[in-house]
Amino acid sequence: MPQPRKNQISLIDTPYYHCVSRCVRRSFLCGTDKFTRQSYEHRRGWVEERLLFLSSVFAIDICAYAVMSNHTHVVLYVDKNMAESWSMKEIIRRWHQLYQGTLLSQKYQRGDALSKGELITLEETVTIYRQRLYDISWLMRNLNEHIAREANKEDGCTGRFWEGRFKSQALLDESAVLACMAYVDLNPIRAKMDTTPETSKHTSIRQRIQALIKGEQPKKLMRFVGNHRQDMPKGIAYSLIDYCELMDCTGRCIREDKSGYIEHHHSPILEHLGLDTEQWLTLTTEFEQHFSTAVGSEHMLQQFKHHTQHKRARGMAKARALLQQA
Repeated sequence: MPQPRKNQISLIDTPYYHCVSRCVRRSFLCGTDKFTRQSYEHRRGWVEERLLFLSSVFAIDICAYAVMSNHTHVVLYVDKNMAESWSMKEIIRRWHQLYQGTLLSQKYQRGDALSKGELITLEETVTIYRQRLYDISWLMRNLNEHIAREANKEDGCTGRFWEGRFKSQALLDESAVLACMAYVDLNPIRAKMDTTPETSKHTSIRQRIQALIKGEQPKKLMRFVGNHRQDMPKGIAYSLIDYCELMDCTGRCIREDKSGYIEHHHSPILEHLGLDTEQWLTLTTEFEQHFSTAVGSEHMLQQFKHHTQHKRARGMAKARALLQQA
């Protein structure tokens, strides 16, 4: 039975979430329909463009994403503090990039004078907008509804395009976050759509590698900010070079036509996480098989279960086996 969204999102436990949306129709999100031979490959660009646009509107950063043939993966970071720091003017400006707003919000944005009563009403509305701008459900709704409308228009039909609400997994610790990012980034390689991370179109790892070649980081993705230290800036606490090298090694390991092994001295991330190669490869190839609404160590899963009022948390045994050292 599907879980209420409030039982899947708990910002007390973690700001990181893995979301998956799957198509309901055989006509595919992207790729080529093997029955009709019609190509929908151009739709990958729709998803990627819309997702990156939404990250500039919401107080939600994108850590990783991959656009597949009939589903999309995205790893998100919810920045509630940023949303709470925005002024009324900033909230309205961002909301109007998605919706028309109300007559009062339009009046305010034009610079027209508002009465005291109108201002009180607008402040109540802005409170709702602010909450929505760090709400994963609202981001995914704006992504999926937009793609569904465009696909239905192109297909000349109506009806549901997605099989239902998106699936959400809370990523409760560093091991879960990095393993999930790798799982998402290497999706095209596991599916034999591509052979290397740098050639995997419409994925975050390709963007990161292309930017790294120029000595930069992608502006629309959450940054890697190096190892833990005092006055740590917002970002993923590892080196981007180390992450890209780990993706390259992992990608070679999971390809059936190439043997590969991740040497310990070549994987500072795994050393820091306390994971061995076998644990890492299991996580990055079978991530969704072993965990449901949350992923993390046994202790973190117990806390998440308590905060979200779940009676049980699937994946406890795998957490002990795969993430006990994390």
